Amino acid sequence: MRAMVLTQPNTRLVASILADPMPGRRQVLIKVHACAVCRTDLHVIDGELPHPALPLVPGHEIIGTVVATGPGVERLSEGMRVGVPWLAWSCGECAYCLSGRENLCDRARYTGYQVNGGYAEMTVADERYVFPIDPAYSDVEAAPLMCAGLIGYRALRMAGEAERLGLYGFGAAAHIVAQVARHQGRTVFAFTRPGDREAQGLALSLGAAWAGGSDEAPPEPLDAALLFAPVGSLVPTALKATAKGGTVVCAGIHMSDIPTFPYDLLWGERVVRSVANLTRRDGEEFLDLAPKIPVRTSTTAFPLAEANEAVERLRNGNLTGAAVLVMP
Repeated sequence: MRAMVLTQPNTRLVASILADPMPGRRQVLIKVHACAVCRTDLHVIDGELPHPALPLVPGHEIIGTVVATGPGVERLSEGMRVGVPWLAWSCGECAYCLSGRENLCDRARYTGYQVNGGYAEMTVADERYVFPIDPAYSDVEAAPLMCAGLIGYRALRMAGEAERLGLYGFGAAAHIVAQVARHQGRTVFAFTRPGDREAQGLALSLGAAWAGGSDEAPPEPLDAALLFAPVGSLVPTALKATAKGGTVVCAGIHMSDIPTFPYDLLWGERVVRSVANLTRRDGEEFLDLAPKIPVRTSTTAFPLAEANEAVERLRNGNLTGAAVLVMP
């Protein structure tokens, strides 16, 4: 199979020919049709997440078709179109797994980080963490749902009943979350890179009540803020914009250091919390809800061979919505 491979952190991906993987117990072999490019991929490629399983095929927003099944597979069959997310495996035995919090499993493994992902023509995945994909979506449209959508949905759940919702970093995740939030009757305020009129225009077209730079104050206090930009300095900024009793949710797996800030910004029973990975419940709920809204994704497609260009454009903020690699 053709694949784009990370051989060392902070290097370009290498176009490679690899042996087709074989499904093991409870695994399925998937012919990849499309794989979205996520900011977490950048953190892996740039060495900000330690100890990737090198050499590595990145990518964890995978859409494809099951072409073979390993021993013990019960949920899936050949010919099914499916999606593969970030969480690849959990032990199923620890206190976290047994309480429905497999996203916190200490032994968990992750797609495109500790196991090979979707920047390739084929991949294997644990059937427990593979989800059927609604036929309403094309492969390219569905790919961003598998992380930008799923992690965004979990972050939105952590906001509770917040009515006035701020989204910091209006990229792949935020443009999906905005649609879910509006469907739920929430008021959305979008914060972009200062001066990014294109992203602000997208936010307004998706129903945001206001869109401006992350250096601006919203027109009214927020009940919750979701941070998708991995910029630690936005935490005190978001706290300042949040009303008493509000919540600031840090939705990324990696973030630059949070600077010190006065206790006054946290006082008033404000909460700062993180989101870690996803659960199967998140996947089932969101992928059932998305086509009913319906959530629409803004995408730019790239051939697999142009994965480095897609990664670089995401790194430089030269994308609106999500980049998606399409297999030859």
